[in-house]
Amino acid sequence: MTIRRAEPRDIPQIDVLLHQVLDVHHAGRPDLFKPHATKYTDDQLAGIIADDRTPVFVAVEPGAGSIADPAREDAEGADRLLGYAFCQFQRHVDDNILTDILTLYIDDLCVDEAQRGRHVGNALYRHVLGFARNSGCYNVTLNVWACNEAAKGFYEHCGLKPQKIGMETIL
Repeated sequence: MTIRRAEPRDIPQIDVLLHQVLDVHHAGRPDLFKPHATKYTDDQLAGIIADDRTPVFVAVEPGAGSIADPAREDAEGADRLLGYAFCQFQRHVDDNILTDILTLYIDDLCVDEAQRGRHVGNALYRHVLGFARNSGCYNVTLNVWACNEAAKGFYEHCGLKPQKIGMETIL
């Protein structure tokens, strides 16, 4: 397994994993998440991947073949995407109450359903931590939906602690 920055050629496989994440969220909160929707268009993904303020890391098995469409001839020899981590740099410059620290926010972390249990998520998370340290970040943050028990358990296992808790009342 190799972890590298995402490239435009990864977009079809990233789309597959984005749908897996949406399925988990829709199953847990169908009142909030639409079924069969797409978080980003391919053009939006290309912009995110190209922007150094929003680094995307992918864990790949080099030459193992695409998960997007394994029947395609060009899938053979392609990197197989095992998971991804979408990140965003955040900073509160001249804020009235918040200190001016650099944070790397993990917007989305997903491991292909077929690859879970192989420590792909742990490797991605550790890579993001190293990248954040090397980038001068003070901390790494993320949000996790309360209905996603598997993700909460994974993040706790990685050593993350709650920073804040979002609450709601449905009317």
